[in-house]
Amino acid sequence: RKGISMKIKLRGKIVTPSRIIENGDVCAENGIITYVGTHRNDDALYETADYGDRYISPGFIDMHLHGGGGADFMDGTKQAFETISETHLKHGTTTMLATTLTCPDEELFNIFDVFGKIASEGKNTNLYGLHLEGPYFAVSQKGAQDEKYIVDPKKEHYEKILEKGGKYIKRWSIAPEREGAMELGRKLSAMGILPSMGHSEAEYETALEAYDNGYTHLTHFYSGMSTITRRSGFRHLGLIESGYIIDGLTVEIIADGCHLPPELLRYIYRAKGPYRTALVTDSLRAAGTDAKTMFIGSKENGYEVIIEDGVAKLPDRSAFAGSIATADRLVRNMLKYADCGICDAVRMMTATPAAIMKINDRGTLTEGKIADICVFDDNVNITDVYLKGQKVCL
Repeated sequence: RKGISMKIKLRGKIVTPSRIIENGDVCAENGIITYVGTHRNDDALYETADYGDRYISPGFIDMHLHGGGGADFMDGTKQAFETISETHLKHGTTTMLATTLTCPDEELFNIFDVFGKIASEGKNTNLYGLHLEGPYFAVSQKGAQDEKYIVDPKKEHYEKILEKGGKYIKRWSIAPEREGAMELGRKLSAMGILPSMGHSEAEYETALEAYDNGYTHLTHFYSGMSTITRRSGFRHLGLIESGYIIDGLTVEIIADGCHLPPELLRYIYRAKGPYRTALVTDSLRAAGTDAKTMFIGSKENGYEVIIEDGVAKLPDRSAFAGSIATADRLVRNMLKYADCGICDAVRMMTATPAAIMKINDRGTLTEGKIADICVFDDNVNITDVYLKGQKVCL
């Protein structure tokens, strides 16, 4: 197409999972990476961009976000989806899961329709699929979720949801202790949908059973989940402790510097490691804006929260209502607080979420994978983004 080079070469400090290639090249043709390595003297064959000392990394993969740019996926409009997509693309996110909230079925089905229309257009977009957050949660761990719509996972209910939106749903966050959750976990796993434990009061025994039934991931680790308690003198482990004890469980963390303190970011990184820890924004509509207040959820059925100290809070300031972070902020914070190098910080925002979601065609700068690429400086300020080999106007 006019103005789009089908053969590109980017030169700079190439971020791979294991090292930085100084003065390296990434070449792509028709949106697919064809070479990654040391500099080659064939610039004339490509439209070449020399980024000097800047980093060239895989595009970021955010497997849990609700909004940005003043819009929320719960708005249920094509314009809202596009606004969120463009907002996060500017911050390096080239793959995202549009995340819903606990809501009436009608709202959820409308989101399926909107996503389906966008998918049918075949445009170059970073919208990869849907993440359902709810409605099968523990009321005691509901957080900012609307209690009116929290229910048990009954077969007739979730099968209706899967019938209408199953081809777009990529993951589903569920409290595994709810009646019917184990059967649902097995069904989702068989469909290739990731069941994730979240907003839950589950203890270790339930978490272990859930793991055996397909629940291999924990939604926003530490947020909305049970921890150790004492009954009659004996300690009972919660979902947080289960995340460390069950080796195969992967976790996602909101590394905005608010939801988890720096010391805990370091501890999670050391204990779970970069292969089992993904970074997520869990961002609301205020991400990428200077808003001081905003609505969480849809403007019809949502409610207003306040923005201060770099995070969204419930009106009474009793708890966080969600994040306003973008992906570049997460990577920057892990570099600053978790004592991890650039390769691991990037991995947790790229290769690790790709592996958790079983997305095999992106997540690393590797020959044969999609040329989703972002370019940033030493402070992780995004300067350029490529989506399937096409440079995005920021």
